[in-house]
Amino acid sequence: MSADVPARTRRRRPRLSDEAAEHVRELIVSGQLEPGQFIRPETMAAELDISATPMREGLLTLQSEGLLRVEPRRGFMVSPLSANDIEDVFVGQSLLAGELAARATSRMSDDDLDALEKIQADLEHAADTADYDEVERLNHVFHRSIYSAAGSPKLSWMIKGSLNYAPRRFFASVDGWPQASAADHRAIIAGLRARDGEAARAAMVDHIRNAGHLLAAQR
Repeated sequence: MSADVPARTRRRRPRLSDEAAEHVRELIVSGQLEPGQFIRPETMAAELDISATPMREGLLTLQSEGLLRVEPRRGFMVSPLSANDIEDVFVGQSLLAGELAARATSRMSDDDLDALEKIQADLEHAADTADYDEVERLNHVFHRSIYSAAGSPKLSWMIKGSLNYAPRRFFASVDGWPQASAADHRAIIAGLRARDGEAARAAMVDHIRNAGHLLAAQR
């Protein structure tokens, strides 16, 4: 019998080019890299302690996403990302998330909803104590629980693309969001508890659009 670890137990590390794209994307979306600013692959690669090749591949990914453009003989330049651009992305995300929330209403058991309530209580406690790393983790778990319950993996996959436009530390980055999110999440849970798909949809749509509005207001 082979001593190799079974493939299903291995955890694959993201490709270096993906890590590079994620790093620069975060800098752009959070405003640390401004429109018109040029990016040297070699300099950025040194910051991540990787070679210039995967960094350049990552920058090409961001070019395909519209976050960068290539200027002849000058290299990669940060493209404009307006407040309207950000709000548009979140509007699209809200439609997908709302549909998933509506579908989840008939699939989540009372035990599932109890677990969701516990996640939200822990999230609010973490926000009150300014433990934003934990808040981000729990927020991800909250949404993943609802999206997974909907039983629509393709819609969940489509949402992932829009998440690239939100800072990873969203709660720490956006003024007023911890308080707004607590109220928004409670409204979503109420719709799920009532088995009211349209109420859950509306609450989720409002929640995502509210996030986009607050993020856009900072640009």
